[in-house]
Amino acid sequence: MNKYLEKDLDFLLSPLAIRQSAEAILELTKNGKTNFTYHPQKLDEVADFVIEVIKDNYPTLKVPFHSRWGHFRPGGIDRVAKFLDPKIKDLDPLEKARVKLDLVITSVLLDAGAGESWSYFEKESGQTFNRSEGLGLASFYLFLNGSLSENGRLQATAKGLQSLSLEKLNETFQVSATNPLIGTEGRLLLLSNLGKTIEAKKNIFASGRPGAMIDYLENRYGKTLTGAQLLRAVLDGLGEIWPGRIKIAGINLGDIWAYEKVPGGLAAFHKLSQWMTYSLCEPLEEAGFVINEIEKLTGLAEYRNGGLLIDRGLISVVDKNHLTALHRPESELIIEWRGLTIALLDRIGESVQKKLNMSAADFPLAKVLEGGTWWAGRKAAKSLRADGSPPLKIASDGTVF
Repeated sequence: MNKYLEKDLDFLLSPLAIRQSAEAILELTKNGKTNFTYHPQKLDEVADFVIEVIKDNYPTLKVPFHSRWGHFRPGGIDRVAKFLDPKIKDLDPLEKARVKLDLVITSVLLDAGAGESWSYFEKESGQTFNRSEGLGLASFYLFLNGSLSENGRLQATAKGLQSLSLEKLNETFQVSATNPLIGTEGRLLLLSNLGKTIEAKKNIFASGRPGAMIDYLENRYGKTLTGAQLLRAVLDGLGEIWPGRIKIAGINLGDIWAYEKVPGGLAAFHKLSQWMTYSLCEPLEEAGFVINEIEKLTGLAEYRNGGLLIDRGLISVVDKNHLTALHRPESELIIEWRGLTIALLDRIGESVQKKLNMSAADFPLAKVLEGGTWWAGRKAAKSLRADGSPPLKIASDGTVF
């Protein structure tokens, strides 16, 4: 059992905890005590591949933060500017930000892996999108059509989130027997839990909307805060939505898993919470907030970044049978894979920054992720497997990946 106590919560809910367990897993791997082998001689080659992808995606190297907003713009269409901004143009800056937080918080929670068979046909463009872009667009239109508010307004509200039906979610996401989506019940549960949490946590969500977090942040920090403070607000505000997770002193730790080989017996990742933190930066900055030290957040322990490491040979699985088996998120193998992903993304990021002659503040990991590693992981997967699936098979419930 883990050795952490209530006094350790500040640590466990911080980027420091993520890096500590990740570095421990890397050391275990170097000593032959995990299910993986690390091949450090491949690091330089992987960093070059990531830079190649960054320059293909962003020739000027003007890369935005890795966030959900990019998934509202596939196919060269900025749907936020085209469909959302005209509807909120007369609102004051803080209310515009509340609307965008309502959108992006709910969208991130719907972003777990879609599986290889699902796709979304966008009537407005006549284009079909799958995976994260498809999920991004489906969640965008779910919000835009008022389905997350009990009165059909352009908001997400506690009551609206709790009353959303599986039928409505499946209809908007175009789920059918021939277009199956992994984890629809899990996604619906997250939104319902979000609604309940908003109702319960009046100190953070005073107006009963996810977007009320902006008022909490301004009251607590003013208009200047750090990336770690923003992450902590996300974890404090939304931690209770995650089902069946480890708790300390009644606090749900979220994306933290039992793994006895690391100090304290817990491996921290906070993947979706960090993804959300990165995604909150854009609307907060539009509303006049300044967010410092974003580079102190970590990479995201998900299958595109993790897949890059395996597919490009930076790590390999000791037992090749693991490549065909189905693994649950709490399994030792997946915890180790995710830990290695965090530790090695730091090293890839440092190498990329050095090769581009940029500092961590100028080109933080959030930009390395957006410009390169996530897309490089997808490109590597596609070159090896026709369906672009990850190298390890994950039994997802829609709440982790």
